[in-house]
Amino acid sequence: MAGATIQQTFDLALGRHQAGDLQEAERLYRQILVQQPAHADALHLLGVIAHQSGQNDIAVDLMRRAIAVQPNFPGALNNLGSALKAAGRFDESIAAFRQAIALQPDMAGAYSNLGTAMISVGQVDEAISVYRQAIAIRPDLAEAHNNLGVALREKGQLEEAVSAYRQAVVLNPDYADAWTNLGNALKDMGQLDEAIAAYRKAVALNPHLPEAHSNLAFTMYYHPDCDAPAILEEHRRWNQLHAEPLKKFIRPHHNDRDPGRRLRIGYVSADFRDHPVGRFLLPLLQRHDSRNFEVFCYSNGPHVDAITKSLQRHAHRWRSIIGQNDDEAAEQIRADRIDLLVDLSGHTSGNRLLVFARKPAPVQVNYLGYPGTTGLTAMDYRLTDRFADPPGLTEPLHVEKLQHLPRTNWCFAPPQDSPPLEPPPAIRRGCVTFGSFNNFGKMTGAMFAVWAEILRQVPGSRLLLKAPALRAQGTRQRILGNFAAQGIEANRLDLHDWQPDYASHLALYGEMDIALDTFPYNGTTTTCDALWMGVPVVTLAGQSHVSRVGLSLLSNVRLPETIATTAEEYIRLAVQLAHDPDRLKILRAQLRERLTTSPLMDADGFTRDVEAAYRQIWRIWCETASAKS
Repeated sequence: MAGATIQQTFDLALGRHQAGDLQEAERLYRQILVQQPAHADALHLLGVIAHQSGQNDIAVDLMRRAIAVQPNFPGALNNLGSALKAAGRFDESIAAFRQAIALQPDMAGAYSNLGTAMISVGQVDEAISVYRQAIAIRPDLAEAHNNLGVALREKGQLEEAVSAYRQAVVLNPDYADAWTNLGNALKDMGQLDEAIAAYRKAVALNPHLPEAHSNLAFTMYYHPDCDAPAILEEHRRWNQLHAEPLKKFIRPHHNDRDPGRRLRIGYVSADFRDHPVGRFLLPLLQRHDSRNFEVFCYSNGPHVDAITKSLQRHAHRWRSIIGQNDDEAAEQIRADRIDLLVDLSGHTSGNRLLVFARKPAPVQVNYLGYPGTTGLTAMDYRLTDRFADPPGLTEPLHVEKLQHLPRTNWCFAPPQDSPPLEPPPAIRRGCVTFGSFNNFGKMTGAMFAVWAEILRQVPGSRLLLKAPALRAQGTRQRILGNFAAQGIEANRLDLHDWQPDYASHLALYGEMDIALDTFPYNGTTTTCDALWMGVPVVTLAGQSHVSRVGLSLLSNVRLPETIATTAEEYIRLAVQLAHDPDRLKILRAQLRERLTTSPLMDADGFTRDVEAAYRQIWRIWCETASAKS
């Protein structure tokens, strides 16, 4: 504006900023800084725009400049903390929030933000405390209630988390993130109808919120009433809404088209840690042939533990992409000249599917961390095996082309401190104990009805359940009530909520005679753990990958006699095994050795199989790319 004062220009810029016109607001803030380079408010708000645009390093620089001009600037310190947290600089973020609070002790938002940074470094109890301080200052701050719910869920206090989320959406009914988080907690408790309704509410409020839509698509795999075509359609819809608009960022790849050269493999995950993904990936990374494969890991998770450090040692390059926006992460991958980029997350928490939507590598593969299609047309392949995805059966349920490994899709590595095998507990108890240690998202009413029938047909038998959700008293009562309605007394159920470490978790299998796999969403780690501890697993095989994992694992340990194809057969197999104590003793003594000598623990062979698959799909790209040129 010709002749406008700096204050008038600032007022106009602020108005455009508040109206969401970031481009015009940025132009006006920069215009002010040309005239007055030390204008603290313009520097600060220009930093806020940079943060809103995902340019967090630029945001940090601008906000620090604003604070240098005006040191007593709590608002700038609060926003600086947010930018630092988004950049993955958590300790600096915590310090900035604390400075803001010191200057303005009643700044409830700074307390709430401080808690989110604390959670990122594992200070969950401290985060709960500061969230409660934020709520004491401003009881109507929906964000603080939502964040409190996040911390309570992290602690396994699911009922309290649900209450916090519900309070957040009462205060702000249009709070899509809180609806998403409410869905997460409800899913953890096995309340799938309510979880899906919460996710749908979040997606309706903000159709451009990919995390909420990912959670919806993922949770449909758990629900027995969601059929495979509907699940595929939801994943396609996710791709259409969130990934297709990014196709304009896809550029040609100029990777050397030599089919036999050393390949650069990039793995992308938020779970390079003590997590099923980290544990199953470790044997592969330990054995990759460095002469033919150069391994890059792109970590989107803040947690570092012993498995993280081991994975780091076996990667040629380790990159943290926390704090990088999707464009920045994609450009890093392009700069690294990755040939095959492997997604280990699918639609699970911390995924970077929008990086894959930009196609930073010529060949993109989904593997390990997700039980079905990603829905992304930019994802070329999905690694699987012939048991979980028999050729001709599940291809129509995938957007990706299925690349079948010849034996198994998984490589299990038990912990070195595994407890010794114990005799079947039925010998000392005089009764059979069935059990399942799967998470409660997989626990459905139809499955409980089948389990209740098994208990009825095996008089005196017991059911041992362990899951974090059982810490919630409401969940325990719901399970007890469900079984009571089917004639199963509470004293036949043994409910555990948590074990302090992996060895303790494995030791609890010493109290179980027969493991009952969940359906339609089978277990993976829990099945391998059970077999390692000598516990046979009864599984119900379906028609899609998510319900055929048990079949794959049991086929690889030569235990086809515990694979059912109908609920009636599942019941019959479990009951027959319960009535055969000699068979239980034999399996207890044999299963660990069977697992050890199976393809599931042939780490060298598994690695060669994966590398052969990588080489094959790389040759296909080289031939296709050469034909197009």
